[in-house]
Amino acid sequence: MDMPPYGKLLGLEPRREDGRLFFVMPASQGVVGRPGFLHGGAIAGLLEYTAFATLSEKVANPKVVMKPITVTVDFMRGGRMVDTRAEARIERLGRRIANVEVFAWQNGRDKPIASAQMNFLLERPART
Repeated sequence: MDMPPYGKLLGLEPRREDGRLFFVMPASQGVVGRPGFLHGGAIAGLLEYTAFATLSEKVANPKVVMKPITVTVDFMRGGRMVDTRAEARIERLGRRIANVEVFAWQNGRDKPIASAQMNFLLERPART
């Protein structure tokens, strides 16, 4: 998987578990916010990239342009300076719109530190 510059800056690493794609953001100086905690922007970046990558894999057509329409991030608790994981679930994939939900966690999926709802406009190539 070709990682964009922001993904490289965050140190994102793709992983698979039971066939499901998720990403790990290692704790590092590049993602520090207030002392001892992750920066909220780094967490949001992890969520956004996970949504894009999961949707891109499902669409499986590099000619489809995915444009975020709305992004809503909910921070549930402070992210400590430990590795953070995120996984996306596609709620709806239509011809022109996709709805994706993403969760980030540290100690277990059952205790998310943040979530995001993202709606995408899908611009598909014209049919001939």
